[in-house]
Amino acid sequence: MKTAVIFWSGTGNTEAMANAVAEGAGVSAVQVSAFDGDVSEYDALAFGCPAMGAEELEDSEFEPFFSAAESKLSGKKVAIFGSYDWGDGEWMRLWAERVKAAGAELVGGEGLICNNTPDDDALAKCRDLGKQLA
Repeated sequence: MKTAVIFWSGTGNTEAMANAVAEGAGVSAVQVSAFDGDVSEYDALAFGCPAMGAEELEDSEFEPFFSAAESKLSGKKVAIFGSYDWGDGEWMRLWAERVKAAGAELVGGEGLICNNTPDDDALAKCRDLGKQLA
């Protein structure tokens, strides 16, 4: 199964989560700006993005990338994750709805969130998410 872990991180928190998800999946995590593949070529995808602004996806790099990828997610296994500093996780719930509306199989529940820097427990959950995805 061809798997990709694609993320955006401003502080390093979501990057730490991405590396743990990738470790669990047996792949390397790739920053969204460095991803040069086509999501349609993958069977399983993990996307990571923190909450930004009014609980939304980062809008200069990640949101345009994800919007372009949405039409290619039908029938694929998809996991989503990210860190946040405020709010109640609304961005993740909205993002999960987008993934399901695109026809993907959402792996790991409604998305994995972590408040600020992921601790050992959060990183273990990220590795488990990667294993579920792969």
